[in-house]
Amino acid sequence: MNKHLANVNGWTIGAILIIILLFLPNVSIVVGIFAPASDNWAHIKEFMLLNYIKSSLTLVFFTALFTIAIGLSLAWLIAQYHFPLRNFMKWALILPLSIPPFIGAYTYHGIINYTGVIQKTLRNHFDITPNPAYFDIMNVPGAIFIYTLFLYPYVYMITRIFLSHQAASLIESARTLGKGPWEIFFRIVLPISRVSIIGGASLVVLEVLNDYGVVKYFGIQTFSTAIFQTWFGLGDLESSIKLAGSLMGIVILILMIERLLRGGKQFSYSTTKVRPLPLVKLKGKNAVFATLYTLLIFSIAFLIPIIQLIDWVILTFGNVPMGDVLFYTKNSVIVAGLGASLIIVFSLIVGNYSRIVHHKVAKLLPKLTVLGYSIPGAVIAVAVITTFIALDKLLGPVYQYLGIDSELVLSVSLFMLISAYVIRFFAIGYNSIESGFDKIGTDFRDASRMLGANRLRTFFRIDVPMMKGAIISGFILVFVDILKEIPLTLILRPFNYDTLATKAFQYASDEKIMEASQASLLIVGVSAIAIFVFHKLLREEPK
Repeated sequence: MNKHLANVNGWTIGAILIIILLFLPNVSIVVGIFAPASDNWAHIKEFMLLNYIKSSLTLVFFTALFTIAIGLSLAWLIAQYHFPLRNFMKWALILPLSIPPFIGAYTYHGIINYTGVIQKTLRNHFDITPNPAYFDIMNVPGAIFIYTLFLYPYVYMITRIFLSHQAASLIESARTLGKGPWEIFFRIVLPISRVSIIGGASLVVLEVLNDYGVVKYFGIQTFSTAIFQTWFGLGDLESSIKLAGSLMGIVILILMIERLLRGGKQFSYSTTKVRPLPLVKLKGKNAVFATLYTLLIFSIAFLIPIIQLIDWVILTFGNVPMGDVLFYTKNSVIVAGLGASLIIVFSLIVGNYSRIVHHKVAKLLPKLTVLGYSIPGAVIAVAVITTFIALDKLLGPVYQYLGIDSELVLSVSLFMLISAYVIRFFAIGYNSIESGFDKIGTDFRDASRMLGANRLRTFFRIDVPMMKGAIISGFILVFVDILKEIPLTLILRPFNYDTLATKAFQYASDEKIMEASQASLLIVGVSAIAIFVFHKLLREEPK
């Protein structure tokens, strides 16, 4: 008993409170699943639920398949070979991640539709009038194409880092035994990269299930669109909670399959000796092929959409008042900055708790908090708003005592939106902080404690300065994700509070695609700069 009480300190209390707050909204979804159903739910269950499941799983399966094919091939080329433009492509191939899929969707639709540059060029310069149906991408295959282009960097990044630092000895041994490139790829690279490939593909799958922008714009019925329609179209919160619960069930099933495919292994660098893989210099047609392939993917996934966005900005400059653009930019920076700051502070508290308290519970609880990232934004939005409405009812007497007329205070505030961001993106910040704590170890902390410094002083004078890189990296990653976020912001933002992402989405939904380009280009620009800074930090950090 005394031993357990010794673990109770300020860090423990703070961490437990944070973990409870992160879990609390999800309880409302679980409770809502068993609540009495409305008439709409019977109709949805009988006629529409199967279609939602079918279209969601189709998008997930084929997007995962194609992102693995592209991400793995690029990772192998960059990690194994030296060819012209390799050093540039090494980080440039990550840049498509700075383009939210919904912006990529309406950009490509604008490029290839009837009035787009391709069909217009064919008609005006080559006197060819193609069948417009051949250029229709507003369907399931088109959505898979868009998701693949802008989500493959997840597989590419994780697999490249693994191959560059972990596979050296096995690949060198295969080379020594006279194995050719194709044999090494299929018999060595593919099996040993399984964990990293599945890790990257899992992120892709979760992003596809979370996405609302692409499927809404293309008119595809998935769980995300169904939750929005049921809630806002029918005003039926009960049915949207049941849909959210069904989606949570699919996510849990996918995570279990992922764990099964990993074969019980963990994605870790600690099992083999870490050293870089010596590069093989490509010559002749092989070098040309490698350069053209990487350049082709980079052009389709980043260069062409950016050129189109810049062209639209020039054509529509002045149509959207600059004051409005600055207002949306300010809102985006405020919510992304507040959300990222809170997540980093919470991650530091929970991470340090897990580090200083030597108990199984202290190791297990922080792991459970990262499940929030696996829950789609629409589900978290439903969970958060039902929790905040319940809180407002609970605090009703307090509002009356303070002379506040409204019954809804917290549930119409910016606080609710920021809380949802913290739940959704906590895993990203926490993973960065946790890896930072792992890297610095405990020697310096123990020395500080032995010299008489208390835990708080040790944390601020020793741990925080040594973890500067992890803190900045975590902040950047969370900031970029919040900047691009759509479902949570659309549902939970206070009235008339738009961000760059919501405004770009609204313009695109109103068929004002060109007017959406300014906000879109700002999102991409800020995200691209952040990704470049993150890449530099990652490269400079000691392994």
